[in-house]
Amino acid sequence: MEFLDLFAWLKVGDLSTLSTILLLGMFLLLALGMPLGFASAFLAVATLVMKFGPETVFAHFGRGPLLVLGQALYRQLTSYVLISVPLFIFMASMLERSGIARDMYSSLSLWMNRTRGGIAIVTSIMAVIMAAMSGIIGGEVVLLGLIALPQMLRLGYNQDLAIGTICASGTLGTMIPPSIVLIMYGLVTETSIKSLFAASFLPGFILASFFIIYIVLRTQINPRLAPLPESDPEDPAGFDKGLMFLGFVSRLALWLCGALLLRIIFFTLTGQNNLPAEADPILFGMVSDIPWIIGAAITALVLIFFIIGRERTAKGWEMGKGLIAPLIVIGVVLGSIYGGITGITEAAGMGAITVFVIGLIRREMTFEIVWDSVMRTLKSTGTIIWVTIGASALASAYTLAGGPTYVANLITATHLPTMGIILVMMFVFLVMGMFMDWTGIVLLIMPVFLPVVLKLPVEEIGFFGHVDPAQVAIWFGVLFCMNMQVSFLSPPFGPAAFFLKSVAPKNIELSDIFRAFLPFIGIQLLALAVLLCWPQIVTMFL
Repeated sequence: MEFLDLFAWLKVGDLSTLSTILLLGMFLLLALGMPLGFASAFLAVATLVMKFGPETVFAHFGRGPLLVLGQALYRQLTSYVLISVPLFIFMASMLERSGIARDMYSSLSLWMNRTRGGIAIVTSIMAVIMAAMSGIIGGEVVLLGLIALPQMLRLGYNQDLAIGTICASGTLGTMIPPSIVLIMYGLVTETSIKSLFAASFLPGFILASFFIIYIVLRTQINPRLAPLPESDPEDPAGFDKGLMFLGFVSRLALWLCGALLLRIIFFTLTGQNNLPAEADPILFGMVSDIPWIIGAAITALVLIFFIIGRERTAKGWEMGKGLIAPLIVIGVVLGSIYGGITGITEAAGMGAITVFVIGLIRREMTFEIVWDSVMRTLKSTGTIIWVTIGASALASAYTLAGGPTYVANLITATHLPTMGIILVMMFVFLVMGMFMDWTGIVLLIMPVFLPVVLKLPVEEIGFFGHVDPAQVAIWFGVLFCMNMQVSFLSPPFGPAAFFLKSVAPKNIELSDIFRAFLPFIGIQLLALAVLLCWPQIVTMFL
């Protein structure tokens, strides 16, 4: 004990001083190059020493504050949903190495090649589809940089427009399910991940629509930003191409109707759709849905045989067949979740198996691709796990010290209106996103901010409409993800810039990439403002 007494001066009783030391310590350690996970873990121990004294931490090792800390880490790391993270990363790695994304881009380009800014629009649509397949951000930016950037530059597209479209659209995996950011937020805050996925659908597509609208308006105002490629005499005309696309959709609808009928038969044979009168029916899983599905199938057949024609339908199917594999992956992952078949983790495993099987069928899946995907998954997951351990330890230690209560009292003492408090939190997220990875932010800051938000008067949240008290945590989680969407483009450490730089031509500098981000950051902030003003956009499908 005499040795420990030498460090008694480290004890800090004032939470204001302790919080300041932790904030400055975090910035100092990160500036020195220490990884976030280790910096957080070091500060977690320092917090316990400063708050409870060295003798409480070290003289009774494994008991007291350290026991509580260990239990919090154990709960975090043994969460079953956490297994979905490496599975989604593994799936995204295989997608990146296979030709699925390349064929999807080619199919989309065939439909949009005569539209002003069409290749940039195709890139945004492709990013949405890829986000719905895997939810991994870095891989999407790299893949779009390899596939779309050379094509746009070759066609004479404005460099800033091409770069901004790729990076902004490539980070849509933050918002569109199955988002890893949403999964981690749900784990940390004990919020329903399925509800978070349902809530983020519309905001994610609104943000993607904003990108596409910006591309269309800017290229119409200044056509030189996106020259049209030379026309090919063999390309179908506009009306004819529209009929071909309708034929492709009709044929795809036939396959979907068949799958839904098989699903109803399965639920009927197993008795899963034999529900009590007060229970909610299974979506497209009840016997009463059969007439509607058969009606849709008959409509598709009428379109194919009597309006569009079999020849046009066949050509449309040939042009759009590159979209089939991505739609299958999306259907397996999201369909199994919202169809009530599996949970998040099982859906991630099914998605990885689906990508692997599709790769085998296409004769693209090799041992080298699988091995490389496994190694990349281990590296990415290891980084996330270490950050989770360190940041969870620091968050738990700060909670033990009474930090969240202190911060809550500090915020409420400002006497700001409810939306003023939330705007301050948004500003903190934006600033922290410029310097810190999203994993650390959700693990360190969210345990402090969310309890404050849950205590705010719910009727004062938003300017138009209102939020149900039970859905405040979900709404705030979607706002957080929109903030993190901005953080991927924010200088000086916007990760999307470095992802693209790794595959961009040598003449494109980091300064060029960050300059191209500016209008898209403005669009993201506009989308964030929309969610703040109309919170019902988030909760509409809950």
